[in-house]
Amino acid sequence: MVRRVFEEQIRELLDDLLEMGQMVADSIDRAVQALARQDTVLAQQVIDFDEEINALQHDIDEKCLVLIATQQPMASDLRSILAVSNIAAELERIGDYAEGIGRLALKLAGRPFIKPLIDIPRMAEESRRMLMTSLEAFAREDVEAARQVGAADDTVDSLYDQVYRELLVFMMEDPRTITQATYLLWVAHNLERIADRTTNIAERVIFMASGRIVDLNR
Repeated sequence: MVRRVFEEQIRELLDDLLEMGQMVADSIDRAVQALARQDTVLAQQVIDFDEEINALQHDIDEKCLVLIATQQPMASDLRSILAVSNIAAELERIGDYAEGIGRLALKLAGRPFIKPLIDIPRMAEESRRMLMTSLEAFAREDVEAARQVGAADDTVDSLYDQVYRELLVFMMEDPRTITQATYLLWVAHNLERIADRTTNIAERVIFMASGRIVDLNR
């Protein structure tokens, strides 16, 4: 009976984490859509929504602490609980980066872009795909799927380098573009950091499933 209650609490914790992951993935989508469409209403919604993500992360941490304090979990169960807590913290930071893109979308609204947004939406799409892969790997405890996230991070890094070089050229050729180019660089930086945080999630999935600590960014 006690074990069944504990397993139900673990399942509830996992469901909460997956819900949080979906919320964060949606924030990434909406933030980049707000940027591309110069939609200030949508950008503000992304900013406001971050409070809900933060609240859910706090709730997950509280549940993790209660489980550890009341159930005295053994090694494998404790790994799962600690992984959930750490992944929730990574998701909260990803949410912050999405919020940051929303704030930058507000700053960039109302003026034509100095260049078409091509690589930044690609970075967002790839980062979101990495996040969903990590969460699916977490749900299935799939180590191989988690390892694939590390390889995908290289794609985002390459896109970031390309965006950086292109915007640097704009700034050197025309100082009037410096402000907008800088904001776009910050957007790209946030997306690159989202991918890095997602890689951290994949590493936690591997730790939860195997007990091994790996560095997928190496």
